[in-house]
Amino acid sequence: MNYKTLQLAYDRAIATITLNRPEKRNAISFDLIDELLEALDAVAKSDAIVLILTGTGKAFCSGMDLENLKALLGRTPDQNIEDSRTMVKLFRSLYEFPKVTIAAVNGPAIAGGTGLALLCDFTLAVPEAKFGYTEVRIGFVPAIVSTFLLRQIGEKQARDLLLTGRIFDAEEAFRLGLLTEIVPQENLLKRAHELAGTLLQNSPSSLRATKQLLTDHARAELDAQIEAAVRENAAVRTTADFREGISSFLEKRKPAWTGK
Repeated sequence: MNYKTLQLAYDRAIATITLNRPEKRNAISFDLIDELLEALDAVAKSDAIVLILTGTGKAFCSGMDLENLKALLGRTPDQNIEDSRTMVKLFRSLYEFPKVTIAAVNGPAIAGGTGLALLCDFTLAVPEAKFGYTEVRIGFVPAIVSTFLLRQIGEKQARDLLLTGRIFDAEEAFRLGLLTEIVPQENLLKRAHELAGTLLQNSPSSLRATKQLLTDHARAELDAQIEAAVRENAAVRTTADFREGISSFLEKRKPAWTGK
């Protein structure tokens, strides 16, 4: 298949998905979500054993595309629910992917980009990489990503990142246990392939079974938490603060919050 927003390549048992919107810092658009879901499905059905996810240009993924952000202001309640379920499908498709996944984070991974980068089994990042759950800064609620983050680092640390919405660097991400390794830019993909090579020395059936075991262990809890997150994610879009947050972000001005 010819993709417009990403590239999919195979090297024997290794598949690589490369987000390919460098002029937009690989921002998440509705088209990218659709194509990434299609690419993940293609890799899942292929003979590949390991998947590498990376980006072109200076950023891994800068979060939601500005045009798509603008479009959110005119969505109906039903469309808001549908959008939320689509994001859940994307994040869960990656988190529960049947093959082993490695994120090679080549630059900033913000908001939804942070989600994509940190939901992989292994996350390698360059020293210059930046991360952030910035939703509260523009009137969103990090409802969906919080479900996964709480499992990864615990409540106290998650409260800090989610409530402040602050940007944090690769060193802090590594200290929190969100990164596997910090790798110089020039060695990033080489190291990703080296790690993939190590994984390929293991039994493919054992890798599949272990991934399935981990997925099954988390599923019941995630199902309950995600359903609540979908409702909360859709509900916040009806608020005045949400509209003000998006508008002020697009207009590059300080938001005037009303708390409504």
